[in-house]
Amino acid sequence: MNATTNVTKSAIKSDLALLSARKQKERTPLRIAWERFRRHQLAVVSGTIMLTLVLSAIFAPLLCPIGPYKTNYQAIRQPPSAEYRLGTDSAGRDVWSRLLYGGRVSLSVGLVAVAISLMIGIVLGAISGFYRGVVDDVLVRIAEAIRCFPRLIIIMTIVSVIGPSIWNIMLVIGLMAWTGTYRLVRAQVFSLREQDFILAARMSGAKNSRIIFRHALPNALSPVIVSATFQVAGALLMETSLGFLGMGVQPPTPTWGNMIVEAQKLAYLESKPWLWLPGVTLVGISVICINLIGDALRDAFDPHTLIR
Repeated sequence: MNATTNVTKSAIKSDLALLSARKQKERTPLRIAWERFRRHQLAVVSGTIMLTLVLSAIFAPLLCPIGPYKTNYQAIRQPPSAEYRLGTDSAGRDVWSRLLYGGRVSLSVGLVAVAISLMIGIVLGAISGFYRGVVDDVLVRIAEAIRCFPRLIIIMTIVSVIGPSIWNIMLVIGLMAWTGTYRLVRAQVFSLREQDFILAARMSGAKNSRIIFRHALPNALSPVIVSATFQVAGALLMETSLGFLGMGVQPPTPTWGNMIVEAQKLAYLESKPWLWLPGVTLVGISVICINLIGDALRDAFDPHTLIR
């Protein structure tokens, strides 16, 4: 009887050890990063806030009883009331409605501009870091030349020439913001190009394009993901700055940037805060939340702690 019991206990221990090993094996770096991110409470709260803002912008027609372009000249600059939750602007339009619809434009500009900069920076950075030589020298000089000039001044100059439409602003911000991603990907690919798995792919006869996009880039994207979150915040601030200076998306299209133009007038700044404070508040909240998410992603993807 004792022998049978000992055999049963031994089998149970063996099964538990096997399950533990299998569970440990299933903890991939991506899963570990997600678990680390979830422990960052501020980042989780920030992600929830950003998700709420995005959903509010998407479902703005359901949340706004009054359209963002509907004017009421009898209620110009009216303070918040039961009819107008956040008051009205200088044209008698509902601030609440324009705030939610403006989120569509401002957040879209940030995301699309960063997507453009990421595509350019990742492709050029991978080519530069892998091939080196003359190609690398030329691309490095171009990136350095772009970084030498004040970005806001260059963007304002280009926008004034081609026109301040939403698509032009997305394109210009994206074309001027790729250098950071380029330098990051270039450094990552350059450090990976002599690794054993890259050399093995070369020895197997794989084409350079396949080595770059199937082997090198997937191992270099973790820091790029972290960088992208900070770039979204930067693009959002850039769109807001352009709108405040009158070079952004032009009225009557609502954006958070052109909603705070009223803050230029001292009388409105002091006595009518509902004209500009909602836009400023959402821009500030969005930038803070995005930066907190970026900090959490940086810690989550830290290669020195990811293996723990």
